[in-house]
Amino acid sequence: MKRGFYTIMTAQFFSSLADNALFVAAVELLRSRGAAEWQSAALVPMFALFYVVLAPFVGAFADAKPKGRVMFISNAIKVVGCLMMLGGVHPLVAYAVVGLGAAAYSPAKYGILTELLPPSQLVKANGWIEGLTIASIILGVLLGGQLVGPVLSSWLLAIDLPGVNTGIDTRPEAAIATLVLVYAVAAWFNTRIPLTGATPRHLPSNPLTLLPDFWTCNTRLWRDRLGQISLATTTLFWGVSGNLRYIVLAWAAAALGYSTTQASGLVGVVAIGTAVGAVVASVRMKLDQATKVMPLGIAMGLLVILMNFIDNVWLAAPFLILLGGLGGFLVVPMNALLQHRGHNLMGAGRSIAVQNFNEQACILGLGFLYSFSTGMGLSAFAAITIFGVIVAGVMWLIKRWHAHNEVTHPHELARLLEFARRDDLHG
Repeated sequence: MKRGFYTIMTAQFFSSLADNALFVAAVELLRSRGAAEWQSAALVPMFALFYVVLAPFVGAFADAKPKGRVMFISNAIKVVGCLMMLGGVHPLVAYAVVGLGAAAYSPAKYGILTELLPPSQLVKANGWIEGLTIASIILGVLLGGQLVGPVLSSWLLAIDLPGVNTGIDTRPEAAIATLVLVYAVAAWFNTRIPLTGATPRHLPSNPLTLLPDFWTCNTRLWRDRLGQISLATTTLFWGVSGNLRYIVLAWAAAALGYSTTQASGLVGVVAIGTAVGAVVASVRMKLDQATKVMPLGIAMGLLVILMNFIDNVWLAAPFLILLGGLGGFLVVPMNALLQHRGHNLMGAGRSIAVQNFNEQACILGLGFLYSFSTGMGLSAFAAITIFGVIVAGVMWLIKRWHAHNEVTHPHELARLLEFARRDDLHG
């Protein structure tokens, strides 16, 4: 791997670390204020909101400027969202602003990989970035849980700046203030990312002209025989995984009686399995073999339903590791295949923006459905069953879709797979 790759990985780690710790802190902030449970559940779709709304624009923005600079600006926006939360703005609104920064960050984060590395290293690079992202999820949720816990929060609240009234008086507020510093570290690493030499694409003076272009890119990727399958798979995976992050917190409280601090550890356990699966996939899988992992998605959905029968942490931990492992092995080769097709069809930034639009729209839809259902009295156990059925059923449909393509368009599919195999071998 090139030297700049590891700088990108470090910046991504700290930014994602803060994102995941902030989620736990925001949940605790809402609970400490006596907010309804549906508001905590709504944090997930609110974070996804700007991914969907700004999808036509952030990809073009990422392609128009050096991606290290885009990542720096994005982290600065996340800091603004944290400060809004500390300043008394409703956590759902402030968290949406943090999501705005994340929406701008993602096309640059993934798009720079295709600029810096040859296609033959894309699966391995995705394994690294997903593995590190999952590591940051593990440490992030654990960090967030500890920051709002009694030990660290008491120490943080005891810090006194002479002559300065910070207005930080609660555990969640102290946690959020600490995470501002983590975002600052990520932003510093963003400034160290080298230029890749890629030619910037022109950004139109009238942003609305990007809408037809985005729609064209979205349609092109959905019509591609490999792009449509990988996009459908990653859309479903992230749509469900994004909401499971909160559902695991709710399930741990209902099934195990865990506090936010204790439950955050179980979210980390799922991430451990995902990291292992991601690393194994990066070593064993090739681009042209990516579609072979789809049965794992069906198995993942069935395992989600089995969570309802677990009420012991000693069973829950290995079970959640297995669940995460299947997800990690599924998503890494599919992500790499999607990036490969998108890069060749429309460019890295636009491709990732299309991917984010579809994935975050799924998170948004499922998240609002879960939030609404919670407000209407649906239990965490019922939500888990619904999500499991959706994953298994939709993954079965996607698998059937690919099988249909193999029958009706065998020559086109064989050509695309050979193209992926050749690029994988020769870069």
